[in-house]
Amino acid sequence: MRLRILLEPHHGASYAQILALATAAEEGGFDAFFRSDHYLGIDADDTTYQPTDSWTTLAGLAVQTQRVRLGTLVNASTFRLPGQLAVEVATVDQMSGGRAELGIGAAWYEREHNYFGIPFPPLGERFDRLEEQLAILTGIWDTKPGERFSFEGKHYQVRDCASIPRFASRPKIIIGGAGAKRTPTLAAKYADEFNGALGLDLRERYANFRRVCEEVVGRDPAGIRLSATVPTCIGRDAADLERRKESLGEPGARLLQAGVTGYADDLIRVIEDLATQGADTVYLHVYGPSDVAHIELLGEQVVSRFR
Repeated sequence: MRLRILLEPHHGASYAQILALATAAEEGGFDAFFRSDHYLGIDADDTTYQPTDSWTTLAGLAVQTQRVRLGTLVNASTFRLPGQLAVEVATVDQMSGGRAELGIGAAWYEREHNYFGIPFPPLGERFDRLEEQLAILTGIWDTKPGERFSFEGKHYQVRDCASIPRFASRPKIIIGGAGAKRTPTLAAKYADEFNGALGLDLRERYANFRRVCEEVVGRDPAGIRLSATVPTCIGRDAADLERRKESLGEPGARLLQAGVTGYADDLIRVIEDLATQGADTVYLHVYGPSDVAHIELLGEQVVSRFR
């Protein structure tokens, strides 16, 4: 079982705080440290939000961590052009010695786009653009030295793109969500990992994904990792748990409705159950932007149980 930390730093985390949390995750034995890709908090009127760019901060972590894998869950496909994103992720992969992974989705937060002047097409078009982006990302990354890659799509065109520097193998791609049609189809075609998104019972989503792999795309699902995301808030004791819950505020409380609030044993039971459902990777979605002690506690009492 791979245990990973997922942080949403746009809720007030500076780069120094992100680095402290990533360092704690590495020292705590976590497999990876991932971050979201948002420029605006869920509560748009919250003046404490502090947007940071995902791949800029991950580039910093690439040179300030040693082992932990680094990535996004997930990049908004609307934020970057596909060729640009291919170069950004490959650069971080090279800087980190081959530790970068890319989670990517069709984007959903319209207000965030309006705040920063980013176009937000209808959902169908966003999925069409995402599919073209995935074709371009994998096409560029799989282009060997001396070869050229071209792509002619409705929304994006790439012409005679040369091979770009990267590590030994291309970054892994993660696609996930609760949708039953386009999301699992894109994951079956392009992804190395399918994330069942929020929820503690993912049997139906995993079964549908396997069916899409076999019947729609013709790919063996056994070669694709299955992962889950669990909003997490645990305490060392009752006082510690209550203090941590109070520090999260209303947005954090809403998030935790789909996860685990309690103690290490509660979380361990959930992870073990997800493993029986087929998950081999679990992202512990933590909310506090400066709560290093939470990461340390998770490493001490949870990660240690799965080594």
